[in-house]
Amino acid sequence: MDVFATGLRMGESPRWHDGRLWVCDWVAGEVLSYDVDGQRTVELTMTGLPFSVDWLLDGRTVLTSTRGVVTVEEDGSLTPYGAMDQAWNEIVVDPAGNTFVNAAGFDLMGGEEPRPGFVWVVRPDGSSEEVADGVWFPNGMAVTPDGGTLVVAESYGHCLTAFDIGPGGRLDHRRVWADLGDAAPDGICLDAEGATWYADVPHRQCVRVAEGGEVLEVVQADRGCFACMLGGEDGRTLYVVANEWGGTSGIGQGEPSGQLLVHRAPAPHAGRP
Repeated sequence: MDVFATGLRMGESPRWHDGRLWVCDWVAGEVLSYDVDGQRTVELTMTGLPFSVDWLLDGRTVLTSTRGVVTVEEDGSLTPYGAMDQAWNEIVVDPAGNTFVNAAGFDLMGGEEPRPGFVWVVRPDGSSEEVADGVWFPNGMAVTPDGGTLVVAESYGHCLTAFDIGPGGRLDHRRVWADLGDAAPDGICLDAEGATWYADVPHRQCVRVAEGGEVLEVVQADRGCFACMLGGEDGRTLYVVANEWGGTSGIGQGEPSGQLLVHRAPAPHAGRP
């Protein structure tokens, strides 16, 4: 992979939106965007960690953070969304406007013993509820182009799990979309050929897999790959957020090691985010 940009303190959650690549920098407390030449703009600065970002159907930015799920208003202020006051991890909005968020279910930073996490939905009317449990460290999530399937990366479950999306964001028909062996899938994205790209921190790589688990392509890096997103003018640039990783105690320590890497992908982006 080639280096596209450097200087991130702790990058996560790349998103292609309105012709720009958006990225959350946890340690800096910033949401950034980059043009195709790698020039960056600070879109939002906040107190606390901005974990993951997406956009509601009305165009508002919505993100998960240590302040819960919040929307960004025109004046830059943050408004709670869904009244779920806890730290959430990944976020994705489906074509019907349902906002899915997930949480690990234990305090990773505090050193708690792992236990299963869960997925919640926030509906367009602001109501919310848990729609899946027993998910082993849910991380990246993506919705298929028809809005009918949610794919969730289970980092501690070493698999990609799929659910049918029903009315009101209900999740049914849970199944293993791909068994990944010893991989630890983090951020994910879908492509137009029905494959999923997943980032893998401990193995320092991004992998493209078909439903069922067949490995289609592997691209490696010199540091942990945390998340990936297809974008660019034709949707075939794979953007990868990579950081040096020495465990939770090392977050924010030393010189910034976060990079954005790029790789030419065989198929363009599909679905959401």
